[in-house]
Amino acid sequence: MGLPPALIQVAGYDALRDDGVRYAEVLRGAGVPVVLEEYTSTPHGFAIFPYFSRDARPAMKRVVEEQRKYLRADT
Repeated sequence: MGLPPALIQVAGYDALRDDGVRYAEVLRGAGVPVVLEEYTSTPHGFAIFPYFSRDARPAMKRVVEEQRKYLRADT
């Protein structure tokens, strides 16, 4: 498939949550390395509201960690 590793974050109170989980499953089935994280008590878009959602900062930290892991100049 040729796709890069994926970090998929889903929110527990999001109408699109199940779609994100299914997407992770399809990617895994195609041999793509996937990290699926669920933030159970959050709504859609929670990560862009760090002053309103206690999970926003940890979620964005994970995004940065995954990007650093795969976008390093020496890899």
